Amino acid sequence: MSETLVVTQKLKGFGKRKAALANAILATGTGRLEINKKSYEHFFKSLGQEKDVLKKPLICLKLQDSFDVLVIVKGGGASAQLQAAQLAISKALGKISTNARCMLKKHGFLNADTRIKERRKYGLRKARKAPQYSKR
Repeated sequence: MSETLVVTQKLKGFGKRKAALANAILATGTGRLEINKKSYEHFFKSLGQEKDVLKKPLICLKLQDSFDVLVIVKGGGASAQLQAAQLAISKALGKISTNARCMLKKHGFLNADTRIKERRKYGLRKARKAPQYSKR
């Protein structure tokens, strides 16, 4: 994407993964990335190299130094929060133009993983685990 983009408004996106919810706000800036008012390296320090997933939608569009990203995440575990935040950033970037949306869709950044934990059923120990059966 070689065209120059001038965005004066704030772009918003929302993402979900398992029990994690993420709201992303993108504003023109210098490329700062914050999760719950902390730097993303500090917030996701337990994940190691996986945390670079957040920058991939920005790198795909060559906009990593054009936007300041603020993400608010709630619920779920660290990995689910990371994936929800990536989806939220991708959805916000998709509002720039149809070209940007097509690029993100082609690279799979707009595909939501909708799998959630199955509920526990009565008479069972977990969702599908039954008590041990004894014939005698």
